[in-house]
Amino acid sequence: MSAGYGKMAVVHDMDLHVDGGEVVALIGANGAGKTTTLLTLAGDLAPLSGEVHMLGTATKAPMHMRCRNGLGYVTEERSVIMDLSVADNLKLARVAPAVAFRYFPILERIMDRRAGLCSGGEQQMLTLARALGREPKVLLADELSLGLAPLIVTSLFQAIRAAADERGVGVLLVEQHVRQALKIADRVYVISRGRIALTGTSQDVADQLDRVEAAYLSGA
Repeated sequence: MSAGYGKMAVVHDMDLHVDGGEVVALIGANGAGKTTTLLTLAGDLAPLSGEVHMLGTATKAPMHMRCRNGLGYVTEERSVIMDLSVADNLKLARVAPAVAFRYFPILERIMDRRAGLCSGGEQQMLTLARALGREPKVLLADELSLGLAPLIVTSLFQAIRAAADERGVGVLLVEQHVRQALKIADRVYVISRGRIALTGTSQDVADQLDRVEAAYLSGA
């Protein structure tokens, strides 16, 4: 798959897959093409060439249809409605509170709080609870950890790992915190200048992380 904006390709010859029940990390420097890849897989961008397959079938459906058919997408920006309470955010997403609490027990204590008054970590937990609570078959997650404390990041990543292990969700995780991502990922794709430069198990990449960071993660 090649993808980009207008006629200009940002991502070239992208060939990746995510199986049910596995967490795959997509890592690379800023500007390498990670978000463009997710937007194309989600249906917000049409590929310039190649195909996107979802659940084994080629699809050209727009994002909202892919979401109806089992796609979950957590964008870089926290997708909560700031003027609504935590409870109403869950209700709007048709996610039962008990389901959200299984992932993030802390939400039970702030159900009446307006989302805009929640901390960044609480907003991101609410965002992920909304996405996972809809029981997606595939989850795309873009920079979950951005600007958050390590304990919150650990909680978010544990929820993703649990969704993969317990419900068979296939997860593609874009993450700048490479070392954190490697702790929960099964496999890793390293993207550099819009192309897959390296792929392997998380252990393979962890074993050569210093070289990977120097070669691929220091610049786009």
